[in-house]
Amino acid sequence: MNTDNLNALIERVIGAAFEVSNVLGPGFLEKVYERALLKELALLGLSAQAQVRCPVMYKGQCVGEYLSDIVVEKEIVVELKCVESFTNEHLAQCINYLRATNLKLALLVNFQKPKVEWKRIVYNLYFLICVHSRSFAA
Repeated sequence: MNTDNLNALIERVIGAAFEVSNVLGPGFLEKVYERALLKELALLGLSAQAQVRCPVMYKGQCVGEYLSDIVVEKEIVVELKCVESFTNEHLAQCINYLRATNLKLALLVNFQKPKVEWKRIVYNLYFLICVHSRSFAA
């Protein structure tokens, strides 16, 4: 998928997260937001899978696995949180998902507060390229 299409896809996923936040508001468990976001993404005609297994390989053998919250269109990892603020551990978790899946983009989304918070994480094999962060009122 080219950069313009990925950017458009990111915008649609973020818009879906805003819609979920507008309807539900803050205060629910992460799993509730996950289920609602899956439904909203389906309404938008996007393919999304929940709890996607991400095997960690070492010399051709699986030595562990992660479960990413949502993968959209087999292009974007979406990690949901209900926390006071993002931490370095949350960012590291997304980077590990990207490394395990060989995907390049992740969205870290926080539903804890009335303002939806999100970070866009772009990763390549060698280093974290950039992190964009936004917070908008629901």
